[in-house]
Parts: sequence; structure tokens; C-alpha cells
Amino acid sequence: MKFIADLHIHSKYSRAVSKNMVLEELDRWADDKGILVMGTGDFTHPAWFKELKQKLEPAELGLFQLKKEYKLPTLKGTFADTRFLLSVEISCIYSRGGKMRRVHNIVFVPDFETAEKVNTQLGFIGNLASDGRPILGLDSEELAKIVFNSNSEAVIVPAHAWTPWFSVFGSMSGFDSLEECFGEYSKNIFAIETGLSSDPAMNWRIKSLDKIAFISNSDSHSLQRIGREANVLDTEFSYKGIMDAIRSRDPKKFLSTIEFFPEEGKYHYDGHRDCGVVFSPAETKKHKGICPKCGKKLTIGVVYRVDQLAEKDRPEGFKDLSRVPYKNLVTLDSIIGEALDVGRATKSVMKEYQKLIRMFKSEFNILLNAPIKEIAFASRPEIAEGVDRVRKGKLTIQPGYDGEFGVIKIFDEQDRKRLAEL
Repeated sequence: MKFIADLHIHSKYSRAVSKNMVLEELDRWADDKGILVMGTGDFTHPAWFKELKQKLEPAELGLFQLKKEYKLPTLKGTFADTRFLLSVEISCIYSRGGKMRRVHNIVFVPDFETAEKVNTQLGFIGNLASDGRPILGLDSEELAKIVFNSNSEAVIVPAHAWTPWFSVFGSMSGFDSLEECFGEYSKNIFAIETGLSSDPAMNWRIKSLDKIAFISNSDSHSLQRIGREANVLDTEFSYKGIMDAIRSRDPKKFLSTIEFFPEEGKYHYDGHRDCGVVFSPAETKKHKGICPKCGKKLTIGVVYRVDQLAEKDRPEGFKDLSRVPYKNLVTLDSIIGEALDVGRATKSVMKEYQKLIRMFKSEFNILLNAPIKEIAFASRPEIAEGVDRVRKGKLTIQPGYDGEFGVIKIFDEQDRKRLAEL
């Protein structure tokens, strides 16, 4: 069965997350996006865990669905068949090897009983009610011990593996290998999440990751951003089916990932946000990692860090056609906003967005499959051309750095003048 899965999000109980990130809304928004399986996020939070148990019921093995009494209609006026998979992101902050480590890990479990076991153990270590993504003074290796001892089918995936401050390979607080981070439990780690600022091809350069699967998820804090990265699978529709397909790295089962253009991510390049300084790795090396305006250390981004670990392995641009392929996309509201030359959260953008969803059933169907001529007929020529350009990668991006998202431009001023005459 072919479907799209976004396995890493956050609930309203996490910091800096929309209060609309609740099951009723996630259920219908996933359907309008074209996502069939959603991670629940935050199952360690007591209030969210209570809601999950109250509002979800078993569906396929290891998957859950929203009970009928909680369902809300989609934009299309239908009711969703969204499935949920129990997940949580854990922030592990600890000292190892004379260095402060800050590593975020995603935990997946197949049932509430296992989730409860994990919650009990982690509750002895820190306050799980303080944040949907708990911050614990817990070594990643010890977390792995707790999770894998709770259930042999439980899974740990390092989250956004290259983010400078909070990841397994982060330039500011990470490690140089999975073995260094997880010790004896590294043999159980079969996937990493590439994150918004890197894509699979960047990771292909590193030989030690040749047997590791690369998954992509939105890590969303709002309904609008779910699915900005996701996984396309064709496998048995169950928890085990999903995990086995990812573990297999078989392009017949794990069909592809849907990616940001990595330049759009907040940590693609190096830089210093306070001074407006953004550098490529070559420029950073030229300045010895120091901001030329204030003299402070630059935040070293993902491209530089990948270069470091791949230095003796494979060159930039290396391709491995045996690996799971991927597609770079831009979200539909961003394309509409660019086409109309307005902000993506404006009423005019939402009006066009809703009209297109009703016509073509889902955002992913529009971005990936719908004929360009049909989009133009249903909406506007400039929106159809925007979708076409994104499919072909015909856009320009000012790379993100030091916590600032990159800026995507689909149309330049000449394009706008031409489109205005259509």
C-alpha cells in the first residue's frame, strides 16, 4: 500500500507550538495535505498522553485512528482516515568526553503499554510535564538502553541529525559517529532524520552512513507546516511494516523522501545572525571561523559539518543511484504567496489554497501529480507556473544560517511583469 508519512511533529504541549496542534485538527489537516500516517509527538507529556489514550483507538497493528466522535470535516467536506503512530522527541543534555552534548532523539513505540514503560523510566530522571519535548540530563546511550529494554520493536532515530546545537552530528555539541554517541546500542540505530538543512545526497557522502536509512519529517510546530518534509512508502500498513520498510532501505518499499530545498533550512550555511554575516564553508575557513564584524565565533552550519565528516570519503555532488531517491519541494502556500507577491499567511493565499485543495483533493497531489494546465485552469497561470518551476528546481535561494531560514525566490521582477500581462 502506497502512502505518505510524517512521523515527527509536536503537540500543543511543547514550547513555541501552536495551540491548534491537537488530534482533531491534525487528523483533518493531514488528509488535506495528503498524509496518511502522522506521528503523535510528545507521548511523554502526561496531559497529551491522556488525550492520546482518550481520543485514539486501535486501527492496524501498531497504528491508531481518531475516534469518530472527535472527527472534524476536511476542507473537502469529508472525514479523514488518518492513522497515528506513537512518537516523541527527547532532548538529551549531558557531558561526555569533556564536552557538553545536546542530542535530540525521536522515539517510536508500537503501543501504549510500551509508551507507559518509557514514560515511567524517564519520569524518574526529569519532569515530563514541563515540556512536550522533555529536556533530560540523560546520555543518549542510556536513553537507548531504556527504550530498547522497554520493547524490542521500539525504535530510536536521531532527530535533525546535523543541526548545530541539538543533534547527533551537530557542530556545537554532537559526535563524529553513531558509535561514539550510542555505544553498544548503535547496532540498533538503523535510520537518522536528515533535517531541513540537509538532504539525502549530502549524507550519501559519508561512508559510515552507508547502511543507515535517511528519513525526513516536518518537525512541525503548526498545522500549516506538517508535511513540509515526509516519507513515501509502499509497504504493509502497520507499525512494523513502516519500520521494516525504512530499515530495509529498499526503494521498492521506501519509495522516496520529500525534502525542503536544504538551502532553505535555518542552518545550511555558516554565519552570525546578529551581524548579518553568512558564509559558505570556504569563506568560513578564510576567516578562521570568526565573524569579521564582531570577532565572535560563527555558528558552523550543516554544509561545513558534512564536509568535515566526509573529507576522506566522497566529494560534494556524489550520487548513489541505489539509495532511496528524494524530491525537493516548496509548500503550496509559499508558492501561492510568491505567485501573488504577498505573504503566505494572507487571506488571498488561504482562499486560493482552499480552492485548490477542494479541486485536487490534497496538497501533495497538487505539488507532485496534478497537470500544470489543470492547475492553471482551476486557479491562476502564475500559481501553475510556480508549481512547475518548483518541480523543475528553477528557483533561487539565499541560504539560511544561524537560525535564519533561507529565502526562496521563484519569480524575479521580469517574471512578474510578464505574468502581469497574461
